[in-house]
Amino acid sequence: MSNEDIPAMADQAAPLTQEITQAVSGFLREFRGFQDVVRVKFKQTEERMTMLDRKTHRAGRPHLAAAAEADAPHQKAFCGYIRTGDDTGLRGVMPESKGLSTTVNSDGGYLVDPQTAETVKSVLQSTASIRAVASVVTVEATSFDVLIDHSDTGAGWATETDPTAESGTPLIDRITIALHELSALPKASQRLLDDSAFDIEGWLAGRIADKFARAEAAAFISGDGVDKPTGILSHPVVANDSWSWGNLGYVASGEDGGIGDGDAIIDLVYALGAQYRANASFVMNSKTAGLVRKLKDADGRFLWSDGLAAGEPARLLGYPVLIAEDMPDAATDAFALGFGDFAAGYTIAERPDLRVLRDPFSAKPHVLFYATKRVGGDVSDFAAIKLLKFGLS
Repeated sequence: MSNEDIPAMADQAAPLTQEITQAVSGFLREFRGFQDVVRVKFKQTEERMTMLDRKTHRAGRPHLAAAAEADAPHQKAFCGYIRTGDDTGLRGVMPESKGLSTTVNSDGGYLVDPQTAETVKSVLQSTASIRAVASVVTVEATSFDVLIDHSDTGAGWATETDPTAESGTPLIDRITIALHELSALPKASQRLLDDSAFDIEGWLAGRIADKFARAEAAAFISGDGVDKPTGILSHPVVANDSWSWGNLGYVASGEDGGIGDGDAIIDLVYALGAQYRANASFVMNSKTAGLVRKLKDADGRFLWSDGLAAGEPARLLGYPVLIAEDMPDAATDAFALGFGDFAAGYTIAERPDLRVLRDPFSAKPHVLFYATKRVGGDVSDFAAIKLLKFGLS
């Protein structure tokens, strides 16, 4: 290669070097742009995570407003309907419905949003009612049937060669628990509803829960079964020695209007079958509990003992005590104290839906809220509950 060829080759390589330089420069510019985009995205993600963290740890968040974001449209639509009666938002939200249900009518009512309905349920379970110890079932029909096998199968001894004789066959009874409508009619002024600081859903849930709890508790004890549940004390009561299915057995205290020395309570415990005593509890009101709490045994020890930990019920002869204020007071021939396995002995059937109808016309300038729920109850096992009669016999 001559010296004259070198400048010629340098001239040919110059455009290639310039092209490579331009390509590298372009790549570096694009990379810097990519870095800027990544920094912006990272900063936005960090800000979003910080915002979510603040919302999660925000103090004093209202209980009824803690629903997931997916429930927000329903929550806002229902709140708007309660405040102003405007159902435009609810038309675009699919309500909870039950197919082929006879209880959901197109009368302008709307199902309460899930968060509010759940609040009412939790308050009902915390009240002083036999709901706390009874069997509670959720149904989608107008009634609930309980099948009871209260007879025994026949049996006998057989020899090796003799034929086996036919034995008795157990009989099955069916107890039908009809569901009845429980209603509440709280009201509020329109001016109060317009106040944005007013917790309309919390107020509505509290009023409905209070009304339903008191009505249910009374019906489960003494309801006559006419448009309401059949209470425990509404069934025939006979002396335990002559007890038969369909009746509740009782043990007499031996003192007119009093409880005596407490021996009758021991008799009441062992009047109940052994298969029920393992899950049994006492039920009485506060006045009766005041009398029972004073009872002592022959060694001066109280028959009553308080719960050993917070939240545990008091115990009588080792069995838990439920204070139900709707039980009758201690009086002559009153059945003021019950003992039994109420989970087996009493069944509460209810529908899961709670409906609210807003009425701004009937009580102007107030707005009425008509809330309804369907519930029923009845004794499902007459052998699982015994009563103490405050009388001589």
